[in-house]
Amino acid sequence: MADKAHVTSVDALESFRANLILYVSRARPTVEEVSSDVLRIRLWLQNDQRLHWEGQLRRRTKELEQAQAALSGARLSDLRGDKTVEQNAVRRAKAALEEAEAKLKRLKQWNREFDTQVQPLVKQLEKLHTVLSNDMLLANAYLTKAITTLAEYAEMAPPSVAT
Repeated sequence: MADKAHVTSVDALESFRANLILYVSRARPTVEEVSSDVLRIRLWLQNDQRLHWEGQLRRRTKELEQAQAALSGARLSDLRGDKTVEQNAVRRAKAALEEAEAKLKRLKQWNREFDTQVQPLVKQLEKLHTVLSNDMLLANAYLTKAITTLAEYAEMAPPSVAT
């Protein structure tokens, strides 16, 4: 049996501990940023985009009504034989209105599906955040204690053999 354990890799543990601290210091802000982005996207869909497309729907409905009124006026006045400009304006206004309706419908669908699609990923992200915030701090403390213990052990003199 050897008189002393051959502890030669305390420096390797210290290097690993330093790299672990560096990793946690970089990973935690990144995970927090991703969580923040998910919340920002949810609010963007629920508020900003909904208000935008509801406003577009109102504006485009008004434009269609104006184009239809202009076409009706052109038909009644019968001063001009060619009404293609007004007909094209009505056609474009209808297409724009249909586009706004389709986008608003799709937005409402995204709002309904967002949590079911994203929630499993958010839970995994929260677990990773917990590991980085709690478990890695404990691991760092454990490594510090192990390094101290091993360094003290390596400095000890071997026990003398009693004659």
